[in-house]
Amino acid sequence: MAKSLDVKLKKITSGKYAPRDFIVADAKDPEMSAGISSPGPKDLGDESKGYHTVGHFRQSIVDVVKQGVVDIMLVAASSLEAVAAKGVFTKSHVTPAIRANDATDIWRARHSSYAREFARPFRTANLALCRKFSDLGLYSVTFNNDLSADYAHLEAYNAFRAEATKLKFRHFLEVFNPNAPKNLSPEQVPAFVNDNILRCIAGMTKAERPIFLKMPFNGRKAMEELAAYDTELVVGVLGGSGGTTRDCFELLHQSEKSGARVSLFGRKIKLAESPLDLLSLFRPVVERALTPEEAVRKYHSILKDKKLAPVRSLEDDQKITESVLEGYRK
Repeated sequence: MAKSLDVKLKKITSGKYAPRDFIVADAKDPEMSAGISSPGPKDLGDESKGYHTVGHFRQSIVDVVKQGVVDIMLVAASSLEAVAAKGVFTKSHVTPAIRANDATDIWRARHSSYAREFARPFRTANLALCRKFSDLGLYSVTFNNDLSADYAHLEAYNAFRAEATKLKFRHFLEVFNPNAPKNLSPEQVPAFVNDNILRCIAGMTKAERPIFLKMPFNGRKAMEELAAYDTELVVGVLGGSGGTTRDCFELLHQSEKSGARVSLFGRKIKLAESPLDLLSLFRPVVERALTPEEAVRKYHSILKDKKLAPVRSLEDDQKITESVLEGYRK
């Protein structure tokens, strides 16, 4: 079956984009970051009650793929191998992807402090073995304005690209905001990140370039600046923390209006009361059939009909709690 990702990328890069061509990904790769807690809590309101098993988590991957809303399912190699063996992707338009590296800034073991130090490159996934069930992976880098640390990331990325090109393994590039910024104010971060992205890919040929980017939404101005720079550069936005349901829909709406053409949300989906119902509202928001406010009301109406208790009241869930999303109405 033709993969919707490939069809949509062709439309986007040829200048024929319409909101229906927006690419949606579910980032279900938390095992590469945490451990026992990665599948999510059994009770959204009380983590002391324990966490789901990896088996339960893998079933949620199957459920999302079968739903058919997303274009990409991003998963840790171990889980993707297990899910792919069931034939889930064989007759699906959804493209499976692995997290191809796990740099230290995503190491989130309980009681650890790794993520507060300069990010260091590291890669667990074996591309040759992963190529048996996926030809697409996410590679992440983090720039901190420290020459030694940033140089190490680029050296590792060079090695990855050489191997990926040889294996005909495609990738998309995730660029995080600095996790331990050196001599950078918060106001300088958006420009610093944009410039490092463009400088990083300027020396690449099409054969080795990432097929799209994944990055934080650093505000309308920064997103518009990057998206307008090169029409063949497809920009995607990551979801970040859980937040409110309004945060989720606002991020979709604002980033798409600012030039993003891909969303890759993880915790915003995983930590929802009903992930499939939340996902069902993504496209109406992106395609402007629903405003973010209307989508939140619709989501709560669905929860009520299904007798699912919301974590927050409708009033609280309508609040924008992420500062980068405030003040943008269009």
